[in-house]
Amino acid sequence: MNSTPEHDSYEDDLHEQIIGALKTVYDPEIPVDIYELGLIYEIEIDEGHVDIKMTLTAPACPVAGTMPGMVKSTVEQVPDVKSCEVELVWEPQWTPERMSDAAKLQLGFM
Repeated sequence: MNSTPEHDSYEDDLHEQIIGALKTVYDPEIPVDIYELGLIYEIEIDEGHVDIKMTLTAPACPVAGTMPGMVKSTVEQVPDVKSCEVELVWEPQWTPERMSDAAKLQLGFM
């Protein structure tokens, strides 16, 4: 992987665009986007190929079968993203402490 300042800036910009896209995906049962909920654990970018590790609020979440596909298709809409793979992980387990302050405020946790 090339680590020139231009490349780092490019990946930083792409990372921010990916986060912006993730903020358009909502858990259907909670009125907060998946990024602010803290469901996204890792975003790795390698020459336009994106790998995302994410979780759900609970293993029995009704969207377990569809959420990774929704995330994949949303991220692949970002310009300069060539492909996206989404891995659903259960460790560490999601807890409300993973939510951003904005999400906690919106849901009445603050």
